[in-house]
Amino acid sequence: MRQLMIQVPKGQGDAVLQIAQSCDAVNLAKTEAQRADQSIDLVIVHISNRKVEDLLAKLEDLSDVHITLIPTGVMALRPPESETSQQVKNVTSRSPIEVFLSGLQSVGSWRSFLAYAAVAGIVVWIGLYTNTSYLLVAAMLIAPFAGPAMNSAIATARGDLQLLGRSILRYVAALTVTIAIAFLLSVILQQQIPTSLMLDNSQISAVAVLIPLAAGAAGALNLVQSERSSLVSGAAAGMLVAASLAPPAGIVGMSSAIGRWDMTVSGLFLLVLQLFGIHLSATLIFRLYGLTSQGSRYSRGKRQVFPIALTVSLVSLAAILLWQFWNSPQFERSSRAQRANAEVQQAIGQAEFVQLVEANVRFTRAEIAGQNTLLAEVYVQRQAGSSLSDQQISDRLTQTIQTRLLDQGFKVTPLVSVTVLNPP
Repeated sequence: MRQLMIQVPKGQGDAVLQIAQSCDAVNLAKTEAQRADQSIDLVIVHISNRKVEDLLAKLEDLSDVHITLIPTGVMALRPPESETSQQVKNVTSRSPIEVFLSGLQSVGSWRSFLAYAAVAGIVVWIGLYTNTSYLLVAAMLIAPFAGPAMNSAIATARGDLQLLGRSILRYVAALTVTIAIAFLLSVILQQQIPTSLMLDNSQISAVAVLIPLAAGAAGALNLVQSERSSLVSGAAAGMLVAASLAPPAGIVGMSSAIGRWDMTVSGLFLLVLQLFGIHLSATLIFRLYGLTSQGSRYSRGKRQVFPIALTVSLVSLAAILLWQFWNSPQFERSSRAQRANAEVQQAIGQAEFVQLVEANVRFTRAEIAGQNTLLAEVYVQRQAGSSLSDQQISDRLTQTIQTRLLDQGFKVTPLVSVTVLNPP
């Protein structure tokens, strides 16, 4: 529930009360006040979040009306006391105009915004350079990507080209600063090779698109829900958005500095995938909750912007996914490695002369031209009574595993190392 203070010329306070009552407002109060050299009526209104925009639309017919909207939840208690618990539980989502205005407010100082992007670039670089995963989490909390991401979705749902342009500009500026900082630090510290955390985070899964879709939906839901209707904090939702963007941005900068263009391409692919995925899901959530091109105290919306922008997002996302699966396994190495691991274990399970101890299958970043190197490190224990030598077991399993992976169409160069372990 929101509180509004409405100032109108003296004598119009009763009209405001009637309008507020028609919108089911409660705990109404009217008093006479003085504004500069003019006598006015001051009306205090408490109204459900979802009906704020309806009230504002009806108040537009009054002349010289001044409205103060308090953007924090209030509890409007009223008789009978037996219904207090139900009154408190009646929490609704925020009105579209409030979501839109909060988005406009978040377009703040450029200096602070870029400073946060630079600090995020430093922290993500340290995390990737030192293989410290918790620093990546810290970078996600600092990175200011959630604001432009949500504002661009709000602008698309509202059809506001001006806000959309400013949001995209801030988006690009923040990512550029983060990438540039990571690049410069790698050059200054004379980094030569990628770290293991860089390698891990540059691996792309076949289901990578689900992360930005979930991040965009979570960020939008956090903005439209009342602050008392969810236990999920805004920082957590913002972190989910930044989690999709901060590590790939750092990888792009660092891999460019050391000349690992394969990792740079993977990082850029992830960034583009995340940007369109976040924008698509967030826009649909905002539209579902009532943000449209027409609304009270809002005249910049254009009807054609939403369908055009939505179509561009859908087509772009579909093209990115088509490119991902067409260039397999380059852009789905993480999930491909898991599938290959399963195939390796099944192949060993069918061998009657050994038992599997452990199998580790992963793509390497070895710079071997013309091949996707898949490394399989397998440890087995011979079955009791087996007459084969360790070398014979290793040779048979190596051939079996390589043949199975090639027959399954993995499009890789499988390099297999089989170690036979003997119990005491």
